[in-house]
Formats: sequence, structure tokens, C-alpha cells
Amino acid sequence: MTSTPDVAEKAPRRDRTHYLYIAVIIAVIAGIAVGIVFPDFALELQPLGTGFVSLITMMIQPIIFCTIVLGVGTVANAARIGKVGGLALLYFITLSTVALAIGMVVGNFLHPGEGLQLSDEIAQAGQAKAAEGKAESTTEFLLGIVPTSLLSGLTSGEVLQTLFIALLIGFALLKMGEAGKPILRGVEIIQKLVFRVLSMIMWAAPVGAFGAMAAVTGGGGVDALQSLAVLMIGFYVTCGLFVFVVLGTLLKLTTGVNIFSLMRYLGREFLLILATSSSESALPRLIAKMEHAGVDRTTVGVVVPTGYSFNLDGTAIYLTMASLFIAEALGDPLSIGEQISLLVFMMIASKGAAGVTGAGLAVLAGGLNSHRPELVDGVGFIVGIDRFMSEARALTNFAGNSIATVIIGHWTGGLDRGQLDRTLDGTDPFDEATMVDDHPDRDGDGVGDPPGSPTEEPALR
Repeated sequence: MTSTPDVAEKAPRRDRTHYLYIAVIIAVIAGIAVGIVFPDFALELQPLGTGFVSLITMMIQPIIFCTIVLGVGTVANAARIGKVGGLALLYFITLSTVALAIGMVVGNFLHPGEGLQLSDEIAQAGQAKAAEGKAESTTEFLLGIVPTSLLSGLTSGEVLQTLFIALLIGFALLKMGEAGKPILRGVEIIQKLVFRVLSMIMWAAPVGAFGAMAAVTGGGGVDALQSLAVLMIGFYVTCGLFVFVVLGTLLKLTTGVNIFSLMRYLGREFLLILATSSSESALPRLIAKMEHAGVDRTTVGVVVPTGYSFNLDGTAIYLTMASLFIAEALGDPLSIGEQISLLVFMMIASKGAAGVTGAGLAVLAGGLNSHRPELVDGVGFIVGIDRFMSEARALTNFAGNSIATVIIGHWTGGLDRGQLDRTLDGTDPFDEATMVDDHPDRDGDGVGDPPGSPTEEPALR
């Protein structure tokens, strides 16, 4: 008689979040329909999409802060953080170079800019985007990582400032030893609170998806897509080949993981990005899901935020193909040397553009204005389709960062392969309600040690 309540209490809670993502799909379809039938009304719905992305964005810095502080503050060997960071930067530079090369090859092969005529209206649109895009020097970028105060680094909206402050605090707690353990326990509780808030915000996703898709469709993107179909299709195909052939092969050869299994695990995040055109909308969930999949906190905390500023594979392909397209459309094709010079310049100026909707177009215009100002007018050619290209940029950047996290975790010994396999085959599903695991305290320091943690020695061996 008394055992029945106990059984009921221990019964797992049903995951109802699949209804949420079904609603997102319906909202995307409905948004496209409204944009086609009522374009003027659809444009007024843009604040719905913008508001939802803002809700997600406000959660990014506290999540990154908690993840990095816990990852660094509990790491057994401080030198491992430098190893992870150095390897991550080398990986990002290499893959971005490969993406640039692929974009150059495809752009030179397709010649998508032939036959277009520059009008005054198009030229004005290009100049307007150039005014928005400000090319940032390397010195300005590096100085911008240092916030004006310790607390402003957590509220500035700059991911790298948060990364910098979190690393400092994490190392300080590591040096404090036992005295820092109560602070780490407090940060762990705050992390659970922040992820719980995020799970509540996610229920607004259908509204945001509806507004975003209605606005982009109603903005005349369909007509522009018809006239620039070669560039659009070529860009999407190039991004697909890069993700599934280049990154998929690299993932399989290094870790043995099938890219389709990983993409299926992150399917809801890809849907969220598709609906909002912003890879930043899925950043908090990527952190939670990578940690659940067996990548240790240190690797997740360093690789994911850094990748969002440096691992811009989709943006690299976009900048390459768009630059070649504009030069050809204006009758001023670039030589190979000019292509390399211009694209390296814009890659330096593109840091931080991965998560912001439309930022790629502003970087393109700003880079051209600084390096080849005679090409700026041609940016107006792609203003109408940039939102559609933004989808592919964001999806490619996100895929690149998720794959990089698994690969670097594998290379540095921070990946629990057993946990990853259980996660990808559905044996140990991700908890959508809390977005954070209640990890056992294996080393007795009062702070939970997730799968893949350096304290879980048997799993890492």
C-alpha cells in the first residue's frame, strides 16, 4: 500500500518539449505564408523575432561565466587550459583557411555575377551597409577583450570579455584551494538557476520564429532570390559540402563519430537557428548539450565561446563568394592575389560576426570600403537575399563549433566516449527541463563532476 506513492514519485517526468519544437516548425511555415500573402503586415512582425533572440542573448554571458568558472576552478592541471585554448585556436585558423579556399574555388567556378546591372538604388543600398560596417583593427579587437570593469565584462554583451573575466576568476578560485570551494558550489547553483530560466524562455520560440520568418519573407526576399538564384544555391551547396564532406570526414577520422548522429542530437538547435537566422540563439543550449554528451567543462567553456568569435567557417565561405560575386557584377574581377589579400583582411575584421543576424553583410561592406572602396556599391546586389544567406552562415558556423568541441575534447583527453555514445544513441537523453545534469561529486570537493571531467579518470583512460 505504501509503495505505490514512492513508485509514482520516482517515475521519470514526461518530456513535453517535443511539442514546443513541433510548434516552432508550424510557426516557421505560418510565418512564410503570412510573409507571402501579407508582406506589409509581415514586416511589422519583425520585433517578435528580434525580441526572442534578445531574450536568449541575455542568457549567454551568465551561462558562459558559470561554465568557465566551474571548468577552470575544478580542473586538476591548470596547464591543460592553455593546451585546450592553443589547440582550439590552431584548429580554428586551419579550418577557416580551408573554408576560404573552398569558397574561392566555387566562386571562381560559378561566376555568379555575370549579367547584372548596377542601378542607383542598388548603389545606395551598398553605401548604406558600408556605413554600418566598421572594420576593426587587430589592436582594437585585442584591447576590446579587456572590459572597463570586472562587472561590466559580465553585462557588456561581448562574449570574449566574459571569457576573459571568467578565466581570471576561475584561476583565482583554483589558487584559493579549499577556501574557494564554497564559491564554486554557489556558482554551480547559479548555473542551474540560469539554465532553468533559459528553459522557460524557450517556450517563446514559436512566437519568435513566426515573427522572424514572416518579416524576412515579407521583405521582398523571394523576388531577390529568383534573380540571384545561382549565388544562393551555390552558397548553400558549398556550405553543405563543407559541413558534411570536410568536417564530417574530419570528425569520423579523428573520433569515429558519425556526423549525422551528432547532427540528430543537435537537431533542435539547428531548427532554432533556422527559425531565427542567429547561431547565438543556440549557444547556451550547445554548451549544455556538449557537457551532457561527455565533453568536460573546461573544453566546453573554452572552445564554444572562443569558436563563436574565431571559428567562422560559414562567414568565411560567405565573404569569399560574395566578394567574387560583387567584383564580377561590377566588371572588375579580382586576381588570385587580390582575392587572397582582400579575404584575409576581411577575416581579421569579421571576428564576432558569427552570432549576429545580418552582421556578415556589414562586415563585407565595411571590409570592402576599407580595402577596395570601388566595390562597395555592389553590396546592394545581395541586400535582398542576405537574410537567406544568413541562415546558411549561422547553421555552418554552429555545425563547425559543435564538431570542433567534440574533436578538441577527444584530442585533449576531455571526452568521455562512453557517455557520448550513450547520448548519441538515445540511451542517456538530454534533460530539456533543467538543461543541466545533477552530477555526482567524485572527488569530494563539494562540486559535481560531469561525465568527461578530469576527475573521472577511468572514463578518460
